[in-house]
Amino acid sequence: MGHGVHSTRGTTLPFCCYSCSARSSSSVSLTHGQRPPSLGPSCVRYAVLGAGFAGLSVAWHLLKQSPKDSCIRIDIYDEVGIGGGASGVSGGLLHPYSPKAKLLWRAADCWNESLNLLSVAEAAAASAAQNPNEDDPLPIVRRRGILRPALSMKNLMMLKDNAQNCLASCRIETINNDAAQNLLPSICVPFNTSFYMPEAVNIYPQRYLQALFLACQNLVKELYSDGFGVKELHLHKSSVHKLLDLEGEYQAVIVCLGAKADLLPELCGRLPLRTCRGVVAHLQLPDHLGEEYPSLGPSILSDAWLAVQGPRNLYMGSTWEWKSRNSSPNVCAAEATEALNELLPKACAIFPALKDWSFAGARAGLRAMPPLTPHGSLPLLGCVNDIVGENRTSNYWLFGGLGSRGLLYHGWLGKLMAEAVLSCREELIPDELTSWKKRRQ
Repeated sequence: MGHGVHSTRGTTLPFCCYSCSARSSSSVSLTHGQRPPSLGPSCVRYAVLGAGFAGLSVAWHLLKQSPKDSCIRIDIYDEVGIGGGASGVSGGLLHPYSPKAKLLWRAADCWNESLNLLSVAEAAAASAAQNPNEDDPLPIVRRRGILRPALSMKNLMMLKDNAQNCLASCRIETINNDAAQNLLPSICVPFNTSFYMPEAVNIYPQRYLQALFLACQNLVKELYSDGFGVKELHLHKSSVHKLLDLEGEYQAVIVCLGAKADLLPELCGRLPLRTCRGVVAHLQLPDHLGEEYPSLGPSILSDAWLAVQGPRNLYMGSTWEWKSRNSSPNVCAAEATEALNELLPKACAIFPALKDWSFAGARAGLRAMPPLTPHGSLPLLGCVNDIVGENRTSNYWLFGGLGSRGLLYHGWLGKLMAEAVLSCREELIPDELTSWKKRRQ
C-alpha cells in the first residue's frame, strides 16, 4: 500500500478530506447530511503529487473533464501542504510576455486559461465569504497593471518593437515619464519611456491556491448533489518517496513536484531540469512614514521586480542561485542580507522611495528550470512509463519544469495534462512539450 493511500474496498469514505496520514483525516460533510456510498472497486483513482500551481490545476481539470457519471477519486500528496513549495513563494505577477516584451509560446491560450482559473478561484472565495462562520476573505488578486521602465536605449528600442505584437486582452502601452508619474508619482524613468500592461495582474499565490483547492472541493459537492457519479478529493500532507510505492493503486500518477521531482529514485538524474533557488524579500513601510504606495499604482518589472500587496506592503525579487539543491522556504540572516544587497539597489534605481521601507522577512523557493528550445524555455509534459520501468499497471505522467512562469503556464497545460491522462492519449499534448523525451533517447 502506498503512503497514506486508503483502500476503497468495503469501506465508506468521506468525499472530501484533508489527511496528514493514512489514519488521520477530517471530512467535509455534505449539505444534506449524507455521505456518498463507497466508491467500490470500479472507481478510477488518480494520484497528483504536488499541491502547487501545476498540481491543483491538474486536480481541477481532472474533476471538471471526467465524465459526470463516472466515479473517481483524486489523492493529492504534498508534505508541505497547499502552496508550501516554490509556487507559494512566487511574486504572482501574471502576464504573457518575456522580459523582452515578446509574446511567449502559445501566449493567448496560456493567458486565457490562467484568467479562467483565477475566476474559478475568485468565485470559490466569494462563496466562502457568504458563510457566516467564515471571516471576510482577503483578496486573491490585485488588478492595477504592471509597469516596465526602459533601462537603456537598446532596451527601449527592443521593448518598443516587440510591444507592437501584444495581445488585445493584455495590451502593452508605451507611455512617457509624465504618464508614468501619474500612475506612480515617485517612479524613475531613465529614458522617458515605460511600457504599461493595464490588464496584467498581481495574484497573491497562497490565497489563490487555497481558493483553487476550495473550488475543487465545491465542484465535488456540486457534482454529487446533482446526482452524478461519486467523486472524492483527498489532500494528504505527506510525501511519496518512490513512485512504485503507488504501483497498482492508481489508474495514473501525475508528478507535479517541481524541483523535487528529481528526488524520486525513478526520475532522479533522468530529467533535463536545472535547479535555481530564488529569494524574495518582504518590505513594509514603517508606521511613522506617510507616503504610502498609491492605491492605483501598478507593480513594477525591472532588474528587480516589485509585487505590490497593499499601500504599505510589497515583495521584491528575485535572486537566482543556480544549481542549488536547497528547497527550504526558510532564509537565514546571511542569505537575506545577501539578497537585499543584490536586489535593493536595482529596485531603488526605479522606485527611489523604497529606501525608506523596512525589511520584514524573506522566503525562498527552488525552481525547476527547463532547457532552452527553439520556442523558448518550455515546461516538460508527457507520459514517463518508459522512464519508470516495465511491468507496471499504473500510468505515470510528468508535469514539470515550469520555472519562473508557473502562474502563466499552469492553467492551460494543466488542462492539456488532464485531457491526456483521462484519455490515456499523450498525443493530445503539443509536441513542443513532449520533445524532451526524444532528445534524451
